[in-house]
Amino acid sequence: MTDIKRPEEVVAYWCDTLTAENWWNSTPELDAWVHGQFAATHLALSRGVGPQWRASPEARLAAIIVLDQFPRNMYRASPMAFATDWLALREARLALDAGADQAVDYGRRHFFYMPFEHSESLADQDRSVQLFEAHGDAMYLDYAIRHRDVIAAFGRFPHRNAYLGRVSTPQEEIYLAQPDAGF
Repeated sequence: MTDIKRPEEVVAYWCDTLTAENWWNSTPELDAWVHGQFAATHLALSRGVGPQWRASPEARLAAIIVLDQFPRNMYRASPMAFATDWLALREARLALDAGADQAVDYGRRHFFYMPFEHSESLADQDRSVQLFEAHGDAMYLDYAIRHRDVIAAFGRFPHRNAYLGRVSTPQEEIYLAQPDAGF
């Protein structure tokens, strides 16, 4: 593993080097590269988010990316993909309280809201929809509504069941059998 990256390195890679196509349609090669470059950083932040990760709006953005986005690449199709969601959500709440989301470029702002969308709490899902409504991007709002609808229907994301060792209910099995079920 490489050394622990600085917040500005995280943001430069995720927001400047990669594109939205990379974010939402990753490849095994990209997942492996993210793991090789950022696993040590993810592990360090999972142990504690130090002051350098809250020193500026961009640093807060970096912490959220490391805790929320990177694990979905590094640990795809495993329980580790969701293991730091609660930390990402905590950092997102703190960042919003500090107004950090409004202090970064519009094209990066949605990352502050995604930990709410990834939560299996209906209250967090409702907040996600509110945040994405205010954000004003129809695509992100559509995803937020779809995530909330799944949590409203099942109380959890059924597509995570297999990875987390949860038994799917008959209703969840019907949902999962539909084309494009899950996220």
